[in-house]
Formats: sequence, C-alpha cells, structure tokens
Amino acid sequence: MFLLVLVVIIRWLQNVDTKLSDVDVYLQRRADLIPNLVSTVKGYVQHEEKVISDITTARENLVNAKSMSEKADANQELSNAINALMVVVENYPDLKANTNFINLQDELAGTENRISTARRDYNDAVKSYNSLIIKFPNNILASMLKFEKAEKEKLKFLM
Repeated sequence: MFLLVLVVIIRWLQNVDTKLSDVDVYLQRRADLIPNLVSTVKGYVQHEEKVISDITTARENLVNAKSMSEKADANQELSNAINALMVVVENYPDLKANTNFINLQDELAGTENRISTARRDYNDAVKSYNSLIIKFPNNILASMLKFEKAEKEKLKFLM
C-alpha cells in the first residue's frame, strides 16, 4: 500500500512539472515569433522605433528569464509591447493587409490560446496533486516524505 501511494503521488507531482514545462514551451514559442513580427513591421513603421525597441527588449527579457517570477514579469512586458505595436499598426493600412503580418498575428493569437490552455492544465494538475496529498492516508506518507503543496500562483500572470 505504501509503495502504491508513493508511486501515485510521484506520478501526480511529475504531471504538475510537465504541465509547467508546457507553459514554458508556449512562452518560448511566443518569443520565437517576435523576430518575424518585428522584421515584417519594420519596413512599414520605420519612424516607430521605440515600439520596435520595446518589443525586442521585452522578448530578450522573456528569453533570458530564469525563474517563473522573472518570466511572469517579462511576459507582461512583452504583452504590453505587443499591445502598443497593435495600436501603431492601426495607422498603417498596408501593413494590416500584409499577408505575412496577418499570418503572424494569427500565429500569435493561437499561441496565446495555447498558453491559456497550458496554464489551465497546470492549474488543474496542481489542484489534483494538492488534493491527493491532503487526503487520508496519502497525507501521512506525503508528510513523512516532505511532499509539499504545489503552487498555482506561479502562473497567475497568465490569467
């Protein structure tokens, strides 16, 4: 019985880690789309260098972030920069009609949806794991082996 409970707890904890990694993968995918977006936009909005610079800096911050807290801050910074770019794009009808730009917008929107889904999956995994380790008799084993509750708060920045 002891071994079975241990295996189940470990499996659920690994599921939490996997779901957190999924979020990380989609954040990286989002960051990888930014250079293409910037190069497409640059040709149209040459005098809007601050917006381009802000996006480039925010992307670098996201790519270089190590902790989830740093990623949360960088993700918010990147979202703000992308939103500022979309406001600027409204002034450039030719850019809005550019096929490459439209495709990149669609890819970014799809990635945002994947991030949202991955965040929800992570939160569900955390909830299941936390429920598992607080129920009797699992709580006895979890306490003895120092299993701790997983945190949903790591991903609140993506809500």
